[in-house]
Amino acid sequence: MEVSNYSELIRGDRVRANTPPEINQAIDTEIAAMVRFYASKTDYEIGKRIEELDKEWDIGRIMEIRASTVSLIGIILGLKRSKIWLILPTMASTFLLMYAVQGWCPPVSILRRFGFRTRPEIDLEKYALKALRRDSEKIAPQESN
Repeated sequence: MEVSNYSELIRGDRVRANTPPEINQAIDTEIAAMVRFYASKTDYEIGKRIEELDKEWDIGRIMEIRASTVSLIGIILGLKRSKIWLILPTMASTFLLMYAVQGWCPPVSILRRFGFRTRPEIDLEKYALKALRRDSEKIAPQESN
């Protein structure tokens, strides 16, 4: 599938749909600024940025790491100290479930304000850079085999 309109990459993104417009706009502005910055760079420099984007953690991965860390800490403290600490894994699981179902939970608002992006937002920058570099390969995301 070839992407002719990059906005198709971010359409239907549940996190964006549940993020205040001013935060989405700030993230979009940052993406546009990065693409403009790299427009005057060499193909090598653009390639390095694309490699960085491939390694960038999206907000979903951040949510998974945070939830599992809080859950483990809560379970350990609940077993070693007091059962009241078991509220931590309960809250973390609830937030992770909310995120999976709705694309939003309270920590997402905080993370978005710090600039954490969704995978489609990261891919948007990546494919714009590939277009700048005039890659001969397809710009659309590769399907895993």
